[in-house]
Amino acid sequence: MKTVVNRAPIVWPSDNAPTEERNVWQAMWRGFRGRCPHCGEGKLFRAFLKTADACGHCGQDFSGHRADDLPAYLVIVIVGHIVVPIALSIETNFAPPVALQLAIYLPITLLASLALLQPVKGAVVGLQWAFRMHGFDENNPEK
Repeated sequence: MKTVVNRAPIVWPSDNAPTEERNVWQAMWRGFRGRCPHCGEGKLFRAFLKTADACGHCGQDFSGHRADDLPAYLVIVIVGHIVVPIALSIETNFAPPVALQLAIYLPITLLASLALLQPVKGAVVGLQWAFRMHGFDENNPEK
């Protein structure tokens, strides 16, 4: 006996199509500034790296975001591309003692990483909101 499996593709009806266009760059800039990517008024964070449950101004729910480790990876890339060329240039031209280099580069790297971590996470959350990723799609049939 032959079993037939009907694997019809999931098609979103046209009445569920997104109605609001979301500007990616504006949402990322708002998130970078620590503001709600939807309205730009409410706060995105309730603590250093903890997102608020919802925007206090427009009520946008932030609980569905999945920034995970991406902000940390991006900060490593950004800070590395700033500190390493400077360190190589100074080492090549001046050759200071290793202890002096460590005393300068380690604090600069730490402070730059801490300064960029929250803004980069906000930009990632803004990107997710703009692309309707994870919990930011109000018309997701799998909710």
